[in-house]
Amino acid sequence: MERIFPKVTGNARIAENTYEMRLSGDFSSITAPGQFVNFAVEGCYLRRPISVCDVENGILTVVYKTVGKGTEIMSRIRPGETMDVLSGLGNGYDVGEGGERPLLIGGGAGVPPMYMLCKALVRAGARPVAVLGFNSRNEVFYEDEFKAAGAETHVTTVDGSYGIKGYVTDVIGKLDYTYFYACGPEAMFKAVEKTVKSDGEYSFEERMGCGFGACMGCSCKTKYGSKRICKDGPVLKRGEIIW
Repeated sequence: MERIFPKVTGNARIAENTYEMRLSGDFSSITAPGQFVNFAVEGCYLRRPISVCDVENGILTVVYKTVGKGTEIMSRIRPGETMDVLSGLGNGYDVGEGGERPLLIGGGAGVPPMYMLCKALVRAGARPVAVLGFNSRNEVFYEDEFKAAGAETHVTTVDGSYGIKGYVTDVIGKLDYTYFYACGPEAMFKAVEKTVKSDGEYSFEERMGCGFGACMGCSCKTKYGSKRICKDGPVLKRGEIIW
């Protein structure tokens, strides 16, 4: 973990209630896809944990949804402002487990960390397939970015207004893959768990106090004892999860 003060270089709306923020600074503490950063937001007591979408050439990209006071304040931040950020939090995904054809499953706000993972898998020689799930057309983002990164990409919408009508599970049951990685709401995870046919990893979303393992506020029970989502996670192996 490292506390840094990067400068915002961009903060723009890319879909309904969804923003992409770019920051320039020393993000060397981010070493694996699936890690997260924790933003201090003026007027809010607790920091806001946001998953890392990408890090390249000293530029951090995060994609976040405006779901409350903190993220709404973040959406009004302008280029040139400086942020107070705890960087390099969490364990991240194990790229080495992916095999030749890994499956990436992202639901809504769970899509962003899949992008950095996708790029890492392609660099490792894999041919990833990505399934991105949204509620409707106006919430869809990063489809073109996944395709450009080298992933076979499928988009689902619950209302059928774009891509394949239905849920991510309506697609993944028809695919062949060597391993899976997932990020999204727990309801999606429970549906995915009934559908997947390989080992894999889930990245859990949880309310956090400190974000680095001190307060124990995000602890959960696993088959191997209690784990802190912020420190021992947010990524957990399929075989250790108690549903």
